[in-house]
Amino acid sequence: MLAPDEKLKLSPKPYLSATARFTSGADTPRDFLERCLANVAALEPKIVAFVSLNLEGARAAADQSTARWRAGRPRSKIDGMPIGIKDIIETADMPTENGSPLFAGFRSQRDGASVAALREAGAVIVGKTVTTEFASTEPRGTRNPHDLRRTPGGSSSGSAAGVAAGMVSTALGTQVIGSTIRPASYCGCIGFKVSVGALNRGGSYDGLSQSVTGVLATTVDEAWQVAHEIAARAGGDPGYPGLFGPASAPAPRTPRRLAFLETAGWAVASSNAKQAMADALARFKAAGIEVLTRQSHAQVAAVEAAIAPARPLSMRINAWEWRWPLNTYRERDASKLSRAMLTRLAEAEAMSLDDYRNDLAQRDKARALYAALAAECDACVSLSAPAAAPLGLESTGDPSCTAHASLLGIPAVSLPVLQDEGLPLGLQVTGFVNGDAQAIAVAAAIKALF
Repeated sequence: MLAPDEKLKLSPKPYLSATARFTSGADTPRDFLERCLANVAALEPKIVAFVSLNLEGARAAADQSTARWRAGRPRSKIDGMPIGIKDIIETADMPTENGSPLFAGFRSQRDGASVAALREAGAVIVGKTVTTEFASTEPRGTRNPHDLRRTPGGSSSGSAAGVAAGMVSTALGTQVIGSTIRPASYCGCIGFKVSVGALNRGGSYDGLSQSVTGVLATTVDEAWQVAHEIAARAGGDPGYPGLFGPASAPAPRTPRRLAFLETAGWAVASSNAKQAMADALARFKAAGIEVLTRQSHAQVAAVEAAIAPARPLSMRINAWEWRWPLNTYRERDASKLSRAMLTRLAEAEAMSLDDYRNDLAQRDKARALYAALAAECDACVSLSAPAAAPLGLESTGDPSCTAHASLLGIPAVSLPVLQDEGLPLGLQVTGFVNGDAQAIAVAAAIKALF
């Protein structure tokens, strides 16, 4: 066992680039899985990315995938891909414990919509990754692979850590304020938060109006591919048209114009993070990309003002929407709820329906204002977090750089191209509602500049 301040040897496992060798038999999905499981054996005791593992089931699924590739009949491009599932999403073969003692050992006897879709696509479900309590605030012990003394972020803690450590190629997360983008930033992997409603969340215990399924990945292409395979089989949330875009990752698209959003996180960003962002903006300008800022463009300034309260506004909306089922959980056993969740329930019970309606109206205004930016730029950029992952495991970090993307319901991609204190720091690319493919294309072009 390493001391907490020692460095782990990390070996991420991109999958799509390996599949060319499967048809010839030079490699197989089963062999690929075993390389991931070697990382699980070596690193999981130190990182604690998983709540449960189904290695027997994963190996059986990988063997079936191997047979399909050899026969030239893979179900999809991700057939055989080792994937982790955030433990807020149902799996028929493993418990869904929601990061809560109230759900210890709980089995729903079914797969969530996203998991069912992944299995149909031939993906190999390795295990359930650690989530904070109810995908919210309270950490559950996962460590950052780059520095075991630091948080991996949350709430998709285990998903980001597992991908960064090469235990799985990709993993599902969720986000309602910053729970996909921030851990991707801290752990140095790709984070893809889709537009609200773009991926079916059936069987996911995060039924809030801003919440979405996210993908933590090794490459931009794989983040897109996993999201596409889910959407192709399960669609979006009821009443939503689902993820728009091609069957393979769109080609990189160099933007003509970008808007730089400081967000509320700029005020608390570290000096190194600010310098890294300034260097990135200079890199964009050198590549011929025009950069709009609040100082140079009135519409950007108006959006900055509208998203300044994104975090407290989102917290109020979430609190009201959590009133149920938290009130029923309290009745079951309040001692098994964290102080944070009991406080949130108290806030909800102090709110009125009119309070909630007023908050929704404010959110609608911000969304309309941001949508108008689509006529001015191809995408927006910002920091994914105000600094590198903080020391300690008692917090999952500051979401002030990500709350606006959740409030606005827009697609966001975190790229591991910046650093702070020698540790990963993400650059966030945000697009416009249902413009997920364009956001991915722009993010891929931006990543290539680094």
